[in-house]
Amino acid sequence: MNFTSPFSLALGVIIGLSLLGVPLGHAMIGGSILYLYLKGMDMGAAAEQLLNGTYSSFLLLAIPLFILAATIMSTGSIMDRLLRFCNAVVGRFRGGLAQVNVLQSVVFASMSGSALADAAGSGKIMQTMMTRDGKYTPGFAAALSAVSSVIGPILPPSIPLVMYALVSGTSIGYLFMAGVLPGLLLGGVQMALIWWLAKRRGFPVEPRVPLRDMPRITREAFPALMLPVILLGCLYSGITTPTEAAGVAAAYALLISVGLYRNLRWPELYDALLSSARMSISIGMLIAGALVFNYVITSENIPATLRTLLQGLQLSPKMFLLLVNVVLLVLGAFLEGSTIILIILPVLLPTAVALGIDPVHFGVMAVLNIMIGLVTPPYGLLLFMMMKIANVSMAVLVRETMPFLLVMIGSLALVTVWPDFVLVLPRLAGYTG
Repeated sequence: MNFTSPFSLALGVIIGLSLLGVPLGHAMIGGSILYLYLKGMDMGAAAEQLLNGTYSSFLLLAIPLFILAATIMSTGSIMDRLLRFCNAVVGRFRGGLAQVNVLQSVVFASMSGSALADAAGSGKIMQTMMTRDGKYTPGFAAALSAVSSVIGPILPPSIPLVMYALVSGTSIGYLFMAGVLPGLLLGGVQMALIWWLAKRRGFPVEPRVPLRDMPRITREAFPALMLPVILLGCLYSGITTPTEAAGVAAAYALLISVGLYRNLRWPELYDALLSSARMSISIGMLIAGALVFNYVITSENIPATLRTLLQGLQLSPKMFLLLVNVVLLVLGAFLEGSTIILIILPVLLPTAVALGIDPVHFGVMAVLNIMIGLVTPPYGLLLFMMMKIANVSMAVLVRETMPFLLVMIGSLALVTVWPDFVLVLPRLAGYTG
């Protein structure tokens, strides 16, 4: 590799600016402009790629709308009602509050679509609940909140899957459907591990919720639980496009918060809009930078070069997926997931398709892998977040995370080698891949 080539210098600028604390989206735009200058190309091409990529993609509007729906649903009494529902369902089992932590991540998946948002919101609440009265150690509670937060971005509506649909041209509806079983599998293996650990460590059992209270608790949580049903119903019935479905989700969240639960006042609505805008701008700048940098990658003919290199190795589809999993797990431990989806996956996808790998299966597998990377030592972002929230050392957090990491990698292996497990629901919905 020529370290003085325009591409190498541009890459060095991106890494250098990122280390200095410049947001990655801005760093990618700066490095790309340097590349265009050194190659003698029109530097206005950066603005052209940015504008064409952002304004020509109607799907991009789904991201801020899903974020807004999640923010509204996470305010006030809605979260309390859903937590009471989760506690009523699984709190009676050994390690009940730990089981609630996982189940609430499955339920809140329909509202956040982001692992970091789940950990920062409901994860913080669960940390307090689990460590109260010394029921669970802070390290175990923090590790569980981190690993359970990984479930959200696999189940619909998933912001990482929306991003993958953006760069791959794959149907977002089929991707959402394909993420259901892997997401439930991830929750299932985590709950099974908790049951096993509960017997060994003597985790406490929460007080049983009387059976007569179940209808009331379910009725109170039912409108919020209906959000994913309405969202998927709109998508798969063909009534709305994915972006319109995101708008319906945001409108429904606002309707039940204001009209039914009456728990959203003007100051809280303002804070929700402001928080959603900040998160949307952060993701938008990252996407904008990736669109410009992808133009540089295409100009360097890197996807075709990589495809030729991998084809020369004569890898079978299974060996290619194994190699991809190893690469993504390593990258996921160091990089933010959106960066990998927007920069790395477009380079790998052409080779996957050339090997006959279904793009929906590949996308779900890759997103699942990247989310696991968020809790992979030594630099998993969720580990750092929960370390600050729970005030525990990284060593303790990693030790408590390792059993969960092993069963999650086992789930990833199953998703990798058994495409039909991922594709069965999309095929029932009409997918022909």
